Amino acid sequence: MKRYEHYKTLTITRHAVDDRRGFLEVVMGGAQAKEGRLATADHSGHRELSTIWRDIGDDPDIQAVVLRGEGKGFSAGGDFGLVEDMANNFEVRARVWKEARDLVYNVINCDKPIVSAMHGPAVGAGLVAGLLADIPIAAKTAKIVDGHTRLGVAAGDHAAIIWPLLCGMAKAKYYLMLCEPMSGEEAERLGLVALAVDEADLRDKAFEIATRLTQGSQSAIRWTKYALNNWLRMMGPTFDSSLALEFMGFSGPDVHEGISSHRERRKPVFDPSCPL
Repeated sequence: MKRYEHYKTLTITRHAVDDRRGFLEVVMGGAQAKEGRLATADHSGHRELSTIWRDIGDDPDIQAVVLRGEGKGFSAGGDFGLVEDMANNFEVRARVWKEARDLVYNVINCDKPIVSAMHGPAVGAGLVAGLLADIPIAAKTAKIVDGHTRLGVAAGDHAAIIWPLLCGMAKAKYYLMLCEPMSGEEAERLGLVALAVDEADLRDKAFEIATRLTQGSQSAIRWTKYALNNWLRMMGPTFDSSLALEFMGFSGPDVHEGISSHRERRKPVFDPSCPL
């Protein structure tokens, strides 16, 4: 576990299945949950969530991963300090763009199977990893929402690479363009997640699936993941352009109205004109 000692915003635990097998539990927002707050990604949290998948891939002592959130929800997106710094500072924007790109590709290319367990709000960088996980599970009462257009930037992150494949183009456009929330039960019906379960059973179900993955043929499971994820690799250029458009939006005026409206808990009023 020494390879994970430098992670400060993630709580990482290895669960042994037998003498030779085990899976890793990665928990977001532990410190924030103790304060009664939702898990938000600050500068450190965003960076750690993008890099941990490489360390997991290099770890010979685990065969699967469970990603979940602590406390009231799975993830609440980037904190306002990070978002404001992205809007106001080119160097920060360039660094977070690279982290956002790495997060998507590192999850896709991590050879260990990933199970996500989403409850409560599921937004932002956490949702990226949650929906790109190999077996995404949600509580029936989870609230899944891609919040980009509400913030005044394009739906970049993972949206263009995975949503149309999972739920179809028409539903993807409806939920992404309108920033419409979706319950875990609805996400299962549309195919956005593999399973929806009662929240009380969520962690146990994720652990059960991770245990089964840990006990299976590792070459067969990992090579199946690699082959299936070629669907996502083929969409790499689409993802790259969506991410570039999102980060172009962070240099424009709408994001400032988006941030202000979030802080003031009101509906945003965007300028109807568009430079296109």
